[in-house]
Amino acid sequence: DMHIIVVNKPSGLLTIATDKEKSETLYHKVREYLKVKNKNAKVFIVHRLDKDTSGLMIIAKDEKTQELLSDMISKKEVERKYLAIVDGRIIENTATIDAPIGRNPEDRQKMQVNAKGKSAITDIKVLERFKNNTFIEATLKTGRTHQIRVHLNYIGHTVTNDPIYSKKKSTDFGQMLHSYKIEFTHPITSKLLSYEINPPEEFEKALEKLREE
Repeated sequence: DMHIIVVNKPSGLLTIATDKEKSETLYHKVREYLKVKNKNAKVFIVHRLDKDTSGLMIIAKDEKTQELLSDMISKKEVERKYLAIVDGRIIENTATIDAPIGRNPEDRQKMQVNAKGKSAITDIKVLERFKNNTFIEATLKTGRTHQIRVHLNYIGHTVTNDPIYSKKKSTDFGQMLHSYKIEFTHPITSKLLSYEINPPEEFEKALEKLREE
């Protein structure tokens, strides 16, 4: 609508520019899609997905909407659910990971569970178990950088194909982590909005392969 756009970000696409990549980002593609002609005009990223994470993201078309949505996220009023394939078999059917997250002092690219970090809470629910992997749903209760990836690595079940936290060699396709559901009350119209999107083809094929083992 005139305030918000919800997009399905592909794996492998940066959300915003970095020193190495200044133009081929989700931010630029959304500007192109909305035909933003004024170079100084902006779209407003409400929350980010890592480069190798796919799925739903909310983007605001004006600063006021961004501020309202960001405030809703901080108050836990936006439901964000992910699907993930992880290494190893998780025994519990459900679990809550409550462990603070901070920057890894030895590697600035990484985050880690750190007593001096910020509060971070992730709920997980097992959807399917395989020989050496588990298919789960993860619900964010907070929104720290790399939160789901760090929490799953912390409990010994790293996201499959994670290029940073996995000790295994990653393939060309991104990690098996997909933002599949977002639900929130529109901050301007007060209408309840709920969106779901299936994982990308590569994710589905990985699941099929695991089911055949």
